Amino acid sequence: MSMREKTSFVCAECGAVYSKWQGQCTNCRQWNTVKEIQITSTSSKGNLVVDRIAGGRVGQKPLPLSQIEAKGEARWDLKDGEFNRVLGGGLVRGSFTLLGGEPGIGKSTLILQTVIRLSTLRTLYVSGEESEQQLKMRAERLGGKDSECLIYCSTSIEAILETAQQVKPDLLVIDSIQTVATSLSESSPGSPSQIRESANILLQYAKTQGVSVIVIGHITKEGSIAGPKVLEHTVDTVLQFEGDKHFLYRILRASKNRFGSTSELGIYEMRSSGLLGVENPSEHLTSKNMEGLSGRAVAVAMEGVRPLLIETQALVSSAIYANPQRSATGFDLRRLNMLLAVLEKRAGFKLIKQDVFLNIAGGIHINDPAVDLAVLAAVLSSGLDRAIPSAFCIAGEVGLSGEIRAIQRIEQRIAEAERIGFRDIVIPKSNMPGVMQMRKNGIRVHPCSGVEEAFRILFSGQ
Repeated sequence: MSMREKTSFVCAECGAVYSKWQGQCTNCRQWNTVKEIQITSTSSKGNLVVDRIAGGRVGQKPLPLSQIEAKGEARWDLKDGEFNRVLGGGLVRGSFTLLGGEPGIGKSTLILQTVIRLSTLRTLYVSGEESEQQLKMRAERLGGKDSECLIYCSTSIEAILETAQQVKPDLLVIDSIQTVATSLSESSPGSPSQIRESANILLQYAKTQGVSVIVIGHITKEGSIAGPKVLEHTVDTVLQFEGDKHFLYRILRASKNRFGSTSELGIYEMRSSGLLGVENPSEHLTSKNMEGLSGRAVAVAMEGVRPLLIETQALVSSAIYANPQRSATGFDLRRLNMLLAVLEKRAGFKLIKQDVFLNIAGGIHINDPAVDLAVLAAVLSSGLDRAIPSAFCIAGEVGLSGEIRAIQRIEQRIAEAERIGFRDIVIPKSNMPGVMQMRKNGIRVHPCSGVEEAFRILFSGQ
């Protein structure tokens, strides 16, 4: 077969394409990253496999929107409550999902333990990083030695799709997208052009064949998924698996989801037998028997529609250097600086010569603004060296004027605090009308309109 070749110049860092060579990529501003590649205009035998299996539908005509019948997405239960919650109720048939995370965080373990439990789905697990024997040993450790999951080790997209055409799986797993390559691109595996071409082929295969595809991706040292940004635009769902390898808990969250919400959160506990979903995270994220210790406050946060009780820990100490240190783990540092300015301006607590360190216990990252008041309470508790009573939990957003603003889903927050065993909760005063209608007994509700009023309640025990 005769093939015509065309020369193109592609940036190895960001995947930008140019018609001629240049020293600096104008897209990512990197030097000496533009490489010359040869693009064939006619497919080879291996590429004909891609065209036949992953090609688009020919002859399809455009339809008016009024004539299109809307149907609900068919979902598969993954036998994992945390995974199902993050996906929006299960894995959608024909969807394309990307799972990213740090090395060793447990991405492959999470996917492998999930697929070996799916006895009703025909699964093809493709690994470009491990051998069949390594996957077998991991599956035995996860309790799936008798699983019927199909294992295939290859790094060629053409070979993977030809094998998939033979076994006709319901679910195809690629571990990982940075290790596979297609002959449509002459660059090395893991380069932006290879990732872009491979992702496009897998997307066409998923949509035309109705097969769900899950690909595992590496991340860069900055924390973003390695490869061109177009990879995240190509897939239907982008999942992030987060956490510290030195902690027990792992967090699964969606940064993009075409079939559900991106505000849901899945929490796992790492054990020797695999990852175990945590059904009651509030009981694990708050410490027990911490009476009399200063610098801690329990906040009632929301992740999607799921209430969580988390422990905020603060340490205020004398500054060693001329510029006091500000450090936050699991919380936005810029928002911490804003809250400290409010504490100094509205409550008169001087921090100009104090170092402030903040930590969200459990290794999770919280973006809920309702944690603001608990952060200020923990900082003030450490600065005054006075403990907040263990019966109190806190929920409230703090404004720049020191006012405590209304928050959403106050009923669910109060119910979760009462279920865990807290006897008192501090909430915004503007949320009280709805609370008074639904709750008259049980946990004591303390409404506050400003930070000074909240501090008087927390540190006087009233």
